[in-house]
Amino acid sequence: MRIFSLLCLSLNFCFSAPNVIYIKSDDQRFDSLSMTGHPVAKTPHIDKLAKEGVFFTQAFITSPVCGPSRANTFSGQWERKNRIGFSKYLGNIMTAETFDQSWLRRLKEAGYFTGYIGKNHVTVGAGENQNYIDKSVDFSYLKKGHIGFHLSKNPAFQHLKHETQVEGLLEATEAFLSPSDENDYFFDSAHASVKDFLKRRDADKPFAISINFNLPHAASIGGMGSKESDPEFYKTLYNDQLDNFPIPDDFLSSEQRLPENVFHTNELQKYYVYKSKKQLLDTMVKMARANYAIDLFVGALRQQLVDMGVAENTIIVFASDHGLILGEKNLGGKTFLYDDSIHIPLIVYSPTFSTEQTQNDVDQLVVGQDIPATILDLCEVEIPESYQGKSMLPLIEQKPTEWRDDIFLENLFTHQEYPRMEAVRSKEWKYIRYFSKEHDRGKYLPLASIEGEKPIYEELYNLSTDPEEKSNLTGLKEHAEILNQYRKRCQDLVKELAQ
Repeated sequence: MRIFSLLCLSLNFCFSAPNVIYIKSDDQRFDSLSMTGHPVAKTPHIDKLAKEGVFFTQAFITSPVCGPSRANTFSGQWERKNRIGFSKYLGNIMTAETFDQSWLRRLKEAGYFTGYIGKNHVTVGAGENQNYIDKSVDFSYLKKGHIGFHLSKNPAFQHLKHETQVEGLLEATEAFLSPSDENDYFFDSAHASVKDFLKRRDADKPFAISINFNLPHAASIGGMGSKESDPEFYKTLYNDQLDNFPIPDDFLSSEQRLPENVFHTNELQKYYVYKSKKQLLDTMVKMARANYAIDLFVGALRQQLVDMGVAENTIIVFASDHGLILGEKNLGGKTFLYDDSIHIPLIVYSPTFSTEQTQNDVDQLVVGQDIPATILDLCEVEIPESYQGKSMLPLIEQKPTEWRDDIFLENLFTHQEYPRMEAVRSKEWKYIRYFSKEHDRGKYLPLASIEGEKPIYEELYNLSTDPEEKSNLTGLKEHAEILNQYRKRCQDLVKELAQ
């Protein structure tokens, strides 16, 4: 353990320790920002954060579905290792011991005042440790599962002055950061279900907070702009640019993307089915408005840090929990291991980064599991040995370091008719394999392929020539060697990461 960490533990706090803010959006695609090429989106504050920090152009989520993605970030492990899955359906629960290795808990042990705000999709703790997140951080203002666009539907959020999600969570964040007299209402009128878990921040300690939106997730955009009190941009923003939204060329294609025994488009969840261009466009516009609101949140938050005099000592990490397929490949939703659903925007900002470090984007392959290790490394707190993710700090500092050449991707979520999938992605190639749904519905099978189950369908894409993953090359003799290479690599990785 580093000297800094020892001092933090022995003194219970460190005045010089950097503050940490981790902002997580939900279902936000890589290409949703103006800086990543969206032809309509306005995201000046996120773009500015990326320019002043470090932007990762090749950042991916290895389990692209809400619960597993979050569990992977908490644990620093692949799902094949932590085996937490989607607790809402499978009853898989993260133990208190595993959550104690999360970056939030490690920073609390190092003397930080910690907070968690917004959506949580991972059940943590059982029995005596039920609702362990609430009990193990200083400021817990969360709801399990989907939050919804209007927060007033949940008793825990009814005392907020702002009813809409992003604005309400900003209000809660401001109360966390500045527990001044003007925020007495927030603490005094809090609902009984959360009141005991809302401590006022100790200004003598560094703080660390995780802010988790349920936007632009489709489950949270339904009520957008429906109330007179909703900010105007939720109703009218981008209405004059509807023709510029990027409708995929293969949207509503008559061609079935995958064999019917693997997956049929009719099996998609209803809120991911777009039966017309108008319906898809409505979803795209609402998601873009939600992203605009999150961008405003980033701007307001950074201004508050300046006003408090702590901006020069605060690290900000911004990431999505995964992407989303919006009509590409005649599909929708998540869990599929195509880049549309695994590629995310990721920004790491620190006021200590040099101009040289922030001038260049990082193009190495990084994953969500690398985020907790990076946060702890930036705070000079020891990284748990249980982490499979790696600190990205050497990449940020442009130091010579051994780094991965490929990443393992997986979907073990067998409800909602999605197939089990495993994949390997390098910068040039992606190999995906699918398994039979005949006997796996409602089951959790992390060992099946390790114990010899064979895939029923495979895909191979040359990403350098086919970035949209349209041409499956598995049937071509000239690619047989690379196919066999990636088959072996996939099997090696699934065994390695499960240990």
